[in-house]
Amino acid sequence: MSAVETTPPKPVQRWSADDYAKNGRFVSELARPVLDLLAPKRGERILDLACGDGVLTEEIAASGADVLGADLSEELLAAASARGLKVQKVDGHALPFLSEFDAVFSNAALHWMRRPDLVIAGVARALRTKGRFVGELGGHGNVAAIATAMRAVGAARGGDPAKVAPWFFPSVDQYRRLLGEGGFNVQAIVLVPRPTGLETGIEGWLQTFGRSFFEQFQEPERTEVLTEVIELLRPSLCDSDGRWTADHIRLRFAAERAL
Repeated sequence: MSAVETTPPKPVQRWSADDYAKNGRFVSELARPVLDLLAPKRGERILDLACGDGVLTEEIAASGADVLGADLSEELLAAASARGLKVQKVDGHALPFLSEFDAVFSNAALHWMRRPDLVIAGVARALRTKGRFVGELGGHGNVAAIATAMRAVGAARGGDPAKVAPWFFPSVDQYRRLLGEGGFNVQAIVLVPRPTGLETGIEGWLQTFGRSFFEQFQEPERTEVLTEVIELLRPSLCDSDGRWTADHIRLRFAAERAL
């Protein structure tokens, strides 16, 4: 395998703990089904991959499991550490663990990791025999309207194509195949349409989750680009009362390391 194929891609997104808490709290609030699928047990050793600010890590720890939160954002890790959690700065494309965990959990983060083969291989190494890999990520069709608006405005403004909607949203068949090739037996996998009301509106969503796209533009163009994206989205995602809804589609899965 060539060096290009094994080199993790550079992160495309900077995270603000304050912005995430304000505009992205729905991520953890809607995670109950995937936490139930994980079903953590007292005494288990669990890795929360891309733990963010640690809200779900804290819930897993409350079950009595021994949890390590891993993330690449130092600001989010600091927020998780402030909750009294054990954390470690880790790139999900290059997990350093070997047969340490009974389960690896990840919520709303794997779609930021654009080399899923490297991620899945690292998870397999990190798990003990018959260990569980349970998670939820954006699935095929996730934020289709939002991504299309960003692509349209980005193309018109001469933006960097690599920074336009920089996500990996697999289909069920694609992710099932990737898990199988990575040494997992898939036990459950499903696409879940989940339109999500945005309490802080579409602007907060875009500034939090589309940060890398907008930061490529300088002011005043940045504000103009943001306004253009919002106006393109208004007819499809904003109702007559001014309430915004993100067109989320989630892929939820549970798999077991085969050997």
